[in-house]
Amino acid sequence: MSTDIIPAALERDIALIAQRYRKAGGLGIQVLNLVGGQAENLLERLPQGVKDSLEDATTRALQIALKAASRSRAVVPDQSTWLNTVAATAMGAAGGAGGLPTALAELPVTTTVLLRAIQGIAGEYGFDTADPLIEAECLQVFAAAGPLADDDGADMGFLSARVTLTGPAVSSMIARIAPRLSAAMGQKLAAQAVPIIGAVAGAATNYAYTSYYQEMAHVHFGLMRAGERHGIPRDQLVLRLSRAVKA
Repeated sequence: MSTDIIPAALERDIALIAQRYRKAGGLGIQVLNLVGGQAENLLERLPQGVKDSLEDATTRALQIALKAASRSRAVVPDQSTWLNTVAATAMGAAGGAGGLPTALAELPVTTTVLLRAIQGIAGEYGFDTADPLIEAECLQVFAAAGPLADDDGADMGFLSARVTLTGPAVSSMIARIAPRLSAAMGQKLAAQAVPIIGAVAGAATNYAYTSYYQEMAHVHFGLMRAGERHGIPRDQLVLRLSRAVKA
C-alpha cells in the first residue's frame, strides 16, 4: 500500500492516535509549574549517590512490577483509568511526604500500578495480556520519554521496536528499557524531594506520570490494532503518526 495515499478510515485512526500523543506530551507542564525550574534541572537536585544508583533501582522496580503485575491479574481485575490515576496519585503524595527515602520505597509500587494500567489498556484493544509477546509490548511502553520530556513527535522509536519476552530475553529487555525509564523516574523523585511541598509535588507528579503512560499505552496498542485492521507494517504507521503529530 502506498505511504502517500491514506484511506479515510486509517486517516481517522491516525488522527485519534495523534491526539492522544499530543495530550500525553502536555501532562508534565503542571509538575514543572509546581516545583519550578525546567525538567533538565530536576535531576541535578538529586544527591549524587541517588543518581548513581537510579538505574539499578529502576531495574529492580521493573523486575518487581513484572512479577507482581502478572500475579495480581489472576486475583484483581483491571481497574478503570481514573481509579488507576487516583491510586497512583495517593501513592505519590505518600512517597513525597517523607522525601527521598519514602519516594524511593514507593517507586516499585507505582511502577507496578503503571504496568497493570498499561496491561488493562492492552486488554481494551483486544490483546491477550497473558501472551508473552503482549507482556513485552506492555513493558515497551515504559521506553517512552516520560511526561517531562520535550518531545515534538521525534521520539517514536519505541513504538516501532520489535520485542519478545521469552527466557533470558526478559532481563535483556528490562536492561534496555531501564536507562530511559530511570531518567524519567529520576525527574519524578527530584520533584517529590522538593522541601515542604514534597507530598503535593509527589501527588502531581504521579498524576502526570500515570496519565502519561496510560495515554502512551493507548498510542502503542492503538497503532498495533490499526496495523492489524489495515494491514500496514508498524514502521509505516509510526511514520504517519509522526507526520500527524508534527502537523
